[in-house]
Amino acid sequence: MESLKKRVTEFSLEAHELYLNQSVPYLEESPDPLQFYRDWIGPNKPCIIRNALSHWPALSRWTPDYLREKVGSKVISVAVTPNGFADAVNGDRFVMPEERRMSFSSVLDILEGKQQGGGVFYVQKQCSNLLDELPELTDDLQPHVSWMSAALGKLPDAVNFWLGEARAVTSMHKDHYENLYCVVSGEKNFILLPPTDRPFIPYGTYQPAVYRQRDDGEFEVVDQTGSEKVPWIPLDPLDPDLDRYPEYRRARPLRCSVKAGEMLYLPSLWFHHVQQSHGCIAVNFWYDMEYDIKYNYFQLLEALSEVTGST
Repeated sequence: MESLKKRVTEFSLEAHELYLNQSVPYLEESPDPLQFYRDWIGPNKPCIIRNALSHWPALSRWTPDYLREKVGSKVISVAVTPNGFADAVNGDRFVMPEERRMSFSSVLDILEGKQQGGGVFYVQKQCSNLLDELPELTDDLQPHVSWMSAALGKLPDAVNFWLGEARAVTSMHKDHYENLYCVVSGEKNFILLPPTDRPFIPYGTYQPAVYRQRDDGEFEVVDQTGSEKVPWIPLDPLDPDLDRYPEYRRARPLRCSVKAGEMLYLPSLWFHHVQQSHGCIAVNFWYDMEYDIKYNYFQLLEALSEVTGST
């Protein structure tokens, strides 16, 4: 078992030396589908594409005044937390946000300081909320990214809308989707780690719970009794506890900022942690590739990391 653990660790380090970049590269225009598949999707490497959204009316239209007029009365799902950490480890719990139904105008009022919310608010529902809750905005952008759909041979499985406060943080996690993350206004800041760094990234299993705001404005944590424990990453990459998780010293995180008009290609199974500027608006396209060869390959590495106790 020790020899297997050693080989898994060596493989992770070799990946950085052989093919992974030391920073996230930029492409200056929308790529050719086949070339993009060969250079980025197949090797499973992230990049930032500039000038890929320049034809979207949303870049100039999506001001607070326009959004109030267009969708201000729409009632949408909003994640509310006391500290900005939704879907994150808190002590011995994996705590999810309070899901609140609010008008879009109310969310804008909170972001602009016109109304006190008593928490941190983030529009982050990820079940194609742009199409389901805000279809009035779809004329301001593409229904899909044509060159990505051509490269993968399918349309996106979800199109999500994101809007929130600077205090809203997405904790470190991974998804099995091929992800195109498009910033319409503001800036998103990512910390990225490749799937091959899995042996260095700690996991635990946690009792699921949700935040609930009481009538006095304070938040409490309410267990979801009867639910299975949730595997999640307890480490904060902004301030990693290296005494507790010494293997993380061997991880090599990449940091990048995605600005308005730019698009991040985030490959499937890359670990990511996200922060944003206040009032940042973004749209992302998810392409579900759970059963492709690349996904199965990295799932094998995940299983080997767990079996060898590499974290």
